[in-house]
Amino acid sequence: MFDTLSDRLAATFKNLRGKGRLSEADIDATAREIRIALLEADVALPVVRAFIKQVKERALGAEVSQALNPAQQVIKIVNEELIGILGGETRRLRFAKTAPTVIMLAGLQGAGKTTLAGKLGLWLKGQGHSPLLVACDLQRPNAVNQLSVVAERAGVGVYAPEPGNGVGDPVQVAKDSIEYARTKQYDIVIVDTAGRLGIDQELMQQAADIRDAVSPDEVLFVVDAMIGQDAVNTAEAFRDGVGFDGVVLSKLDGDARGGAALSIAHVTGRQIMFASNGEKLDDFDAFHPDRMASRILGMGDVLSLIEKAEQTFSQEEAAKMASKLASSKGKDFTLDDFLAQMEQVRKMGSISKLLGMLPGMAQMKEQINNIDERDVDRTAAIIKSMTPGERHDPTIINGSRRARIARGSGVDVSAVKSLVERFFEARKMMSRMAQGGGMPGMPGIPGMGGGPGRQKKQQKQAKGKRKSGNPMKRKAEEAAAAQRREQAQQGGAFGLPAGQPGQDFELPDEFKKFMG
Repeated sequence: MFDTLSDRLAATFKNLRGKGRLSEADIDATAREIRIALLEADVALPVVRAFIKQVKERALGAEVSQALNPAQQVIKIVNEELIGILGGETRRLRFAKTAPTVIMLAGLQGAGKTTLAGKLGLWLKGQGHSPLLVACDLQRPNAVNQLSVVAERAGVGVYAPEPGNGVGDPVQVAKDSIEYARTKQYDIVIVDTAGRLGIDQELMQQAADIRDAVSPDEVLFVVDAMIGQDAVNTAEAFRDGVGFDGVVLSKLDGDARGGAALSIAHVTGRQIMFASNGEKLDDFDAFHPDRMASRILGMGDVLSLIEKAEQTFSQEEAAKMASKLASSKGKDFTLDDFLAQMEQVRKMGSISKLLGMLPGMAQMKEQINNIDERDVDRTAAIIKSMTPGERHDPTIINGSRRARIARGSGVDVSAVKSLVERFFEARKMMSRMAQGGGMPGMPGIPGMGGGPGRQKKQQKQAKGKRKSGNPMKRKAEEAAAAQRREQAQQGGAFGLPAGQPGQDFELPDEFKKFMG
């Protein structure tokens, strides 16, 4: 969602780099570019004005003029001000002293309240709670049935005594659900309310009646992040008409300009508490203003990546894999282990999204977006078509075995050969990492440096080059080419040659434990 804004800000900051001092004209030009970038991202005008004013005041002060690196200081200021307009510190849910805690969802029709109720229920279940979803949207066709299906998928309880489709009293359902939750020992009640296509008096009255009936501990306003400026207007109307304590952004993975997310906390004075960034029930998490600002500025989000890894990988399994890789140059690490690791990473979510959380990956956006997620499934199919002996020792896979594996997995023979080669390269790389050899070039990720696509391209380019007829000159050219290949193999993360952007990236200490 923030790709365009990120690109514009990156281009603006690039013009500042290399300058020993920043003049007032430089700061004015930078502020003007940032203003244009924010307005193009559909950020509300009052928010843009307040943001630019703060940035200019601080940039013209002593913290920039006396800094050793003024450009980095300006980026730091912009980062801190972005965190400010996104709400400052992370806001946590307030829980009732006596169970159940009541959370009421409000918002327009189509904002994604019903699906989000399931996502919030699953998230709270993962925190050790026992949530109950309550169907109080009795007007939208099949809303009750949808909530029941979502609750079943999330593995949480549902209270839906009325069929809906215009039948039933939502206020009475909400009131009865509290006693039902106490009886069945649910400690959290999530009330899904009805919406409208637009703000009207009937919607506001019904939401206010439900609020008065259940006295919620939290009223969360669910807003579609893709509707732009209208999201801010709707939020203000709900704040004044019903009142809410926090904001939940849905559809944050869309391709809209994202200005609503940057505007809503500043305009309404209510913090964004959660963000939904996909269609799956687990594509949902707490909203961290500092991490979102870091992503917008292309600095990655390593903390979120660490949290995902901690939720997915067990320490015992990680230690077991590390010992296999560290022993006898990693030869104990088999294709079964490779498949298990790959499936664990897949559980963390989209590979493109995971790579996007790494610092410095913004400049490799095109390669990341070109990664085909289905390649993981194809790789799994190839490995599962092998015999246990072939998985344990891939060196025994000859031509006839490759043909059989290719038929079993529905791929070309060349794909089987390529997978085995990539496995040996990946095992070598991970073994070096396990033995403290740093992060060499990462081969085998489709669309990234070092993969088969890049190798083929390099081969095609090599075919077009003519060798010198002079034996001495040709020998010198071959030696230079060999040296370049060696440097490329010893380059930075994801196949970047040494000296390219991203080479100086150092993983935080808390992340290194997941790398063996």
